[in-house]
Amino acid sequence: MTQTAALPIVAVTGATGFTGGALARELVAQGYRVRALARRQPTQAERDGGIEWIVGSMTDAAVLDQLVEGARCCFHVAAMYRTEGSRDEFLEANRESTRLLLAASRAAGLGRFIYCSSIGVHGHVAQTPADEDAPFDPRDPYQESKLLAEAICREEMERPGLDIVIIRPCAIYGPGDTRMLKMFRMVQKRRFFFVGAGQPNFHPVYIDDLVQGFLLAMTSPDAPGKAFIIGGNGYLPLRDYVATAADILQVPRPRVTVPYSLANAAAHGCELLCAPLGVQPPLHRRRLTFFKHNRAFSIARAQRTLGFTPAVDLAEGFRRTVRWYRDQGMLK
Repeated sequence: MTQTAALPIVAVTGATGFTGGALARELVAQGYRVRALARRQPTQAERDGGIEWIVGSMTDAAVLDQLVEGARCCFHVAAMYRTEGSRDEFLEANRESTRLLLAASRAAGLGRFIYCSSIGVHGHVAQTPADEDAPFDPRDPYQESKLLAEAICREEMERPGLDIVIIRPCAIYGPGDTRMLKMFRMVQKRRFFFVGAGQPNFHPVYIDDLVQGFLLAMTSPDAPGKAFIIGGNGYLPLRDYVATAADILQVPRPRVTVPYSLANAAAHGCELLCAPLGVQPPLHRRRLTFFKHNRAFSIARAQRTLGFTPAVDLAEGFRRTVRWYRDQGMLK
């Protein structure tokens, strides 16, 4: 038996994405043999990263069997996240893939299955801070599909033979992520504006801290059968979050506010105009919830049970993120 073959195998979905990719690379760095499923052909850089790749569909049972064969643990990170798509498409991509992968994992005799969900399953947080037992209130098909996938995980938790852990990341950011790039660009160009008069909170988590949470969920003997919110050391008002970005970029803090009803109507119009063209609208109603929904959570359970300790504060995380954007030529 070769040395590589003797290493414990960890299966990962979503490894061509931001979160799954960061997790897979750290697993390789820590000496695990990583087998990853991708919908597209990996790039040469991805192939050179020490990961064993399988190309196929998340709803192909034969492909999933191949992914988890001989594995010790499976991280299910892949998800349909784009703003466009029908409810059925979200359910197929997120709920059905979870059901099939759980079945394959159980049949393969895996020890642990870790599902990456979202704080979005809680919707708007009425009482601050919310914990893992806060009411569920998904506000769009993506969040609903993640909650339904969680329900499948919780049903499987009642059956012996497979340890299952649910991770609900807060708002993920860091080098490699482009979802927040538009905010940084608008702030730098002094074109950023707030929508609505509300004062929602925002709870970010730096990518390295999230990966730490995943790894603790894989190794902790007390993790199975539980859900964990993984976030940074604290939440903060959205205006302070954006202000921190402005400070790192060394530009004035944004102060302009647009009524929510006006922005929502404009976003709806953009969606209607862009749909026949098959392009992503520059303004989307779902994205406006960034300014509306309160996101303030407690990470006490992860701290207490997993020993989770976030290491990167927001200012340092933003400095690293901006440096990466500039290195990539994405930001001046």
